[in-house]
Amino acid sequence: MKKSLDEKYELLKRNLKKLKKTVVAYSGGVDSTFLLKTAIDVLGAENVLACIGVSSSLSGTQYKRAIEFAELLGAKVEEIKVQEIYDAEYAANSPDRCFHCKSHLYSMLNEIARKNNFHNVICGCNFDDKDDFRPGNKAADIRGILSPLMEVEMTKDDIRKISRKLNLPTSDLPASPCLASRIAYGLKITRQRLEQIEEAEDFLRELGFVEFRVRHHDTIARIEVNLKDLNKIISEPNRQKIINKLKSIGFKFITIDLQGFRSGSLNETLTKEQKQISI
Repeated sequence: MKKSLDEKYELLKRNLKKLKKTVVAYSGGVDSTFLLKTAIDVLGAENVLACIGVSSSLSGTQYKRAIEFAELLGAKVEEIKVQEIYDAEYAANSPDRCFHCKSHLYSMLNEIARKNNFHNVICGCNFDDKDDFRPGNKAADIRGILSPLMEVEMTKDDIRKISRKLNLPTSDLPASPCLASRIAYGLKITRQRLEQIEEAEDFLRELGFVEFRVRHHDTIARIEVNLKDLNKIISEPNRQKIINKLKSIGFKFITIDLQGFRSGSLNETLTKEQKQISI
């Protein structure tokens, strides 16, 4: 029988209570912030350690926001320097890229948990993630990382609803995966390309855009915005400002995707066979 939102939330708290002490894989996003808040409420801040992976694929904006949210929750935070960019398999940017990235992070979190006598490592994967191409979930399974939100069948919409009740600043925050997720598969991940994406997206944010992506196709920047913002982005002076800025940071061609913003659009190019991650 389908569980109500309240039933899911109560079950989540009961499950977290059993963990006693836990490390939370934290990013400052909607899911991990909600999970961190609930873990602190249930276990106490002294029994919860938020660990954020810091690397060139984490934007400065997201990092700053994550630290601010953690402070607001009274969470203990440990920053983990992740060097996945030096892993040839990750840098090759094949469809399994996220598996290699998460494998690095989760291995480090398991070691931190062991050294600090914490019993578990948990992440913010939600029930919707089952329906998307998420190689990182495979890494979580292999490394023994628990997914409490997925276990109680909490969807992204569920998490946003409860986050609003808890007055969390992330309740209506747009999803913001790592910068590497903007680079077309097969195009090598480099620090320069990650910096290009970050600078381009920071500029769009300064112009007032909220829900968008700058997809990196080598010399081409493919911009996705919410459909209601299409007129705004092609109208002057925004159009020319964006062209000038993105060309100044190395893009040769600036395009607008007429399908608009959608999460994981680069996965649309993958075949069924490519989505079968075999480790």
